[in-house]
Amino acid sequence: MSKTKVLIITQNFHPEIGSHANRMNNIFQLLQLDDYEVSVLTTEPSYPNKHLYEDRKFWNNETLNDHENIHRVHVKNRKYAFSMLNRLIHYIEISLKMLFFVLFDKQKYDVVFVTSPAIFMAFVGVIAKIKYKSKFILDIRDLWPESLKGVGVFNNKWIIKFFSILEIYLYRKANYIVINSIGFMDYIVKKSKVDRNKITFIPNAAREFEVNVVNKKDEQFKVIYTGNIGLAQDVDFLKKLVYRLAENHIMITIVGYGQKKNELFKFVSDNKLANVTIENPTTRHECLKLNAKHHVGVLALNDKEVFETVLPGKLIDYMSSGLPVVAAVSGYSKELIENNRTGFVSENRDAAEIVEYILKLKDNPEIRQEIADNSTNLIKKHFLWEKNIKKLTCLFESDYKFREIEPLNRKIDRDLTL
Repeated sequence: MSKTKVLIITQNFHPEIGSHANRMNNIFQLLQLDDYEVSVLTTEPSYPNKHLYEDRKFWNNETLNDHENIHRVHVKNRKYAFSMLNRLIHYIEISLKMLFFVLFDKQKYDVVFVTSPAIFMAFVGVIAKIKYKSKFILDIRDLWPESLKGVGVFNNKWIIKFFSILEIYLYRKANYIVINSIGFMDYIVKKSKVDRNKITFIPNAAREFEVNVVNKKDEQFKVIYTGNIGLAQDVDFLKKLVYRLAENHIMITIVGYGQKKNELFKFVSDNKLANVTIENPTTRHECLKLNAKHHVGVLALNDKEVFETVLPGKLIDYMSSGLPVVAAVSGYSKELIENNRTGFVSENRDAAEIVEYILKLKDNPEIRQEIADNSTNLIKKHFLWEKNIKKLTCLFESDYKFREIEPLNRKIDRDLTL
């Protein structure tokens, strides 16, 4: 019997950092281990900037570095952080080049798996479905164009309306929709009127070998923030937090990138905050090791409604490292943290409240350990790629519908109120 052939279409892939690329890397590798014949159509690495990948330490997977089934399209490295026009041109250029690849490709595929945003890339998936006569699975990592409105980048109502119509079309054309946050479910069903059973929840997750890496923690109590510092993150909250941590003599390490990074780092410099250690972006492996040396992980999202549905990748990373999470979030992330006792939340983004949680965690190592155990158990039960990949392969091979909503509702009876 011939192998099922899968084409993954994604903007982000190895060696790029970030949860998007990590998601695609794991799907690619685990499908291969499950005896699928997998190809990837992607771009040259450029997130958060292409110069980062001149450092060979990021090319740390020889299997992926030169794989013959990984096809990359070249696009110009436009700066589009504050220009919606450049952002659209960038997305359109990527999508057109991927479209040409699909149209002239001689291969045949049984399944086309496309991850979105951006919305134009999902449209390439529709064409690929027709060209290859294949099943089309649409992976939704962010609600687009809702997320554009949420970060305040773009609010032209006519173009947003056009994108919304295109969004509905894509949801309906997909054979199946995969979401990385259960919070997306109601939005998609309500907006597009698709059958709820067409949607499968496959969250960002950890690999078994990444969970609770044994690493001696620094003797001095330390907090860590890793990942994007962009429009979706609440940089004003982060400024207040690092300042209040300095007042309380609490060290914090920041491993950050993104368009608001320099604003935060300038604030640290201007206020001479000696409690802040800034690290350059590094590989996932090194970042998880760094997490494990710290005692608490910080998470912050801005208070726009669209972000109430998301499940940030760094939340999974913190829990995988056994870190209690202190978070300035609301919605799904808040419920997941509180219901499973993996940390503490300030829904109103109060830096003083977050610092109180951090100080109490500092003074209660037994509580930190209990939260770490809760996090590890939750990850092993619901957020392992080795388990969750089976949900995806079921969609490849049959009409099986598999949704998992228990992590949102599950509660641990032990009261961790401090």
